Amino acid sequence: MPENNAEPALYLIATPIGNLGDVTLRAIQLLGSVDRLYAEDTRHSQRLLQAIGVDRQALPCHEHNEQAVASDITRAIQNGLSCGLISDAGTPGISDPGFRVVRACTAAGLKVIPVPGPNAAVAALSASGLPTDQFLFMGFLPPRRAARLRVFEAHIEQSATLVFYESTHRIDKFLEDAESIFGPERIICLARELTKRHETLLTGTILEVRQALGKGSSKGEFVVLIAKSGYTL
Repeated sequence: MPENNAEPALYLIATPIGNLGDVTLRAIQLLGSVDRLYAEDTRHSQRLLQAIGVDRQALPCHEHNEQAVASDITRAIQNGLSCGLISDAGTPGISDPGFRVVRACTAAGLKVIPVPGPNAAVAALSASGLPTDQFLFMGFLPPRRAARLRVFEAHIEQSATLVFYESTHRIDKFLEDAESIFGPERIICLARELTKRHETLLTGTILEVRQALGKGSSKGEFVVLIAKSGYTL
């Protein structure tokens, strides 16, 4: 049923990771009905709001002001207001701002309501061809090579599928380092620009995927999945 009068709570509203057609009916309703809407990038969120016909301005909540905004949101909910939080894409708090806000609301005994929807890690996993019974979400690795190698080395014998996010600027170095630690025959899946026009999924050995990526584009946002040791297609 429509939530025309959202109850006082924090609503974590997942938004599309690319294709705006993936926005849920519940998300659309709440984006227009919560008393206050907070967004990681208000300019980015404005494009989504315009596309779904919601005429309002969002308030900023990003990594540089999240602690202060968390206090504002808890006070607002305590005063009977409903607050929605969205990130630039996907689910708030998952490699995006949101954790501090949720922590503050939880500590204050306030209601936190997840509004599920798109998530790049799960979308990539579902289409990867890699085992899905166990997976370990690693998010973005440290930018320094030594730290990245230490993470890889610590998970050489991991029994779960490893899931990483990586940027267009570091994807080549990521794959080079992954091959040096896991070996060229380890099975991986590289998902690029999920749900967007140039969506690409490459599954095979690290060597095969690196060669295939070298023949195409390395621009965009990446999810990299590394299969457990001994897995074969």
